[in-house]
Amino acid sequence: MTNPLLQLYPHPHQEVPLQGLYLQQKIHRLGQSGKPFVYANFLSSLDGRIALTNPLSGQSVTPKTLTTPSDFRLFLELHAQADCLITHGGYMRALSEKRLGNILSLNAHSEHTDLVSWRQQNNLSTQPALVIVSASLDFPIPKELESRKESVFIATGKNAPPERINAWQKKGFQVLIAGANKLVQGKPLTQQLGQRGFKSIYLIAGPMILHTMLEDRQLSRLYHTQSEQLLGGNDFHTLLSGKALSPPLNLKLSTLYYEPASNQAPGQLFFQYDV
Repeated sequence: MTNPLLQLYPHPHQEVPLQGLYLQQKIHRLGQSGKPFVYANFLSSLDGRIALTNPLSGQSVTPKTLTTPSDFRLFLELHAQADCLITHGGYMRALSEKRLGNILSLNAHSEHTDLVSWRQQNNLSTQPALVIVSASLDFPIPKELESRKESVFIATGKNAPPERINAWQKKGFQVLIAGANKLVQGKPLTQQLGQRGFKSIYLIAGPMILHTMLEDRQLSRLYHTQSEQLLGGNDFHTLLSGKALSPPLNLKLSTLYYEPASNQAPGQLFFQYDV
């Protein structure tokens, strides 16, 4: 059982339970037919690190000191409300190499079984559909996704290697062309997913996809957990990468919750911004 959070914004200040905090927002009902509600969630240190890169291997990982059960619970509550998840080929490669954990499915055999039931009660599919964004189309597919090809899409640009597009199609996967060159663009991808009936889309794909969505003004809401710790380091990833947004995108704080530090973990702030 987790301790309650302190609601700092909006007023009044009060203690609120963590479990169910994001479920009560009913994100799955915010999107409209043809115009999905697109949201993202990031975890960072106080100095803005979301991942550190090993200079020897070149591989990036989220430091274990950043992750907490509270943040993961809220991540899963956002996951549970999605019609569709968006990830990328780099994550699929890291998953295959066991460098990252599997966050593509809700586990009915874990302590979060209530979220599986919640989806059933709210007339959502057992698992969200999945979009894998990739320019190269060079990544492996885990066996669990092979068994549900009808809900797995691969998104790429129109100049992607045609032989790889054909290879994925022959395996039974749907390929979405959603970009003018090799790269996927936010607006055509969102439009195609909206045309397929998806109303709530959750980005779990990292800073480059976030930039893609922000550049095309497709993001509806940003969730950000900030851990009260400093990591430092010269090789790191931060919330957003890519060229400067022009004009800059202003966000509006919607909610802010605080979890005080404990003997096991530093304190953390849970921000929610509407775009």
